[in-house]
Amino acid sequence: PPERPLSARTARLQRALNNHFEALILFTAATVLVTLSGQSSLFTAICAFIYLGARILYVPAYALGWTPGRSILWAVGFLATLLMTLAALL
Repeated sequence: PPERPLSARTARLQRALNNHFEALILFTAATVLVTLSGQSSLFTAICAFIYLGARILYVPAYALGWTPGRSILWAVGFLATLLMTLAALL
């Protein structure tokens, strides 16, 4: 049988899931870098928790089409990942 098209909300959730996979790759790289460089600290742990919180809140924000909240949450998660990377390199 032919596939049914996704509902608007289901399609949004699919895009949110795809975005999670992309963000997780960067976060994983930052986490490995922090760990292997021995730069784990309270700061990097806080960044990791901020990333986690932002990504948890990102799902309903994306699913419900909250703008600009969705973009702000994405930016917070990305910034936390970036700061973890910088902490490992500096």
